[in-house]
Amino acid sequence: MSAPAPLQTIEIESAPNPTAAVIWLHGLGADGNDFVPIVRELDLSGSQAIRFIFPTAPTMPVTINGGYVMRAWYDIFTPDLVRREDEPGLRASQALVEALIAREKARGIPAERIVLAGFSQGCAMTLQTGLRHPEKLAGLMCLSGYLPLAAMIEAERRTANHATPVFMAHGRQDPVVVIARAEQSRDMLKALGHDIEWHEYQMQHSVCQEEVDDIGQWLARVLPK
Repeated sequence: MSAPAPLQTIEIESAPNPTAAVIWLHGLGADGNDFVPIVRELDLSGSQAIRFIFPTAPTMPVTINGGYVMRAWYDIFTPDLVRREDEPGLRASQALVEALIAREKARGIPAERIVLAGFSQGCAMTLQTGLRHPEKLAGLMCLSGYLPLAAMIEAERRTANHATPVFMAHGRQDPVVVIARAEQSRDMLKALGHDIEWHEYQMQHSVCQEEVDDIGQWLARVLPK
């Protein structure tokens, strides 16, 4: 079986000769352009020079949307997101994200200076991949999402990332991924000993300026100059 084609990506460098990377995964139905504008809004003065990588997910039929073909990291079957999960899709996209990490390492950025980030489905992929990655990462930025395949994480997580900082942020009025789903994920990860920095905001399934400010401060802590 041939390997899947590499993901198309958009790249932005915060300064020349980056020594760190943020791989930022979009949500269902979006593409790599979705979070590009936020880079300009981040205060990165306290951070290393960062290469931001925005990949675009493959297309697939999405069951909850009537089988409509769209950009997606995995299929979604039910509104509660977790009663039935697309394990093959999650693991296939995990391999694609791992390939992006490997590419950054090949370009000279070590794993401990790579942040995985994602919104909604991209958040789920950040946790799916980051907690299973065999080398320590700089951090996991988890926006408006949840922990997929939660019953498997204790057995499958890798020791290297037990202490990796995890930024979790969510909107209190989120109708897509309800905040209770994120709180359950947070509490499970905390119970396993993970370092969770939790933020919640007066917003729906989106990003707000207060959150952007908090992200910039967190990046400066996990990718300091």
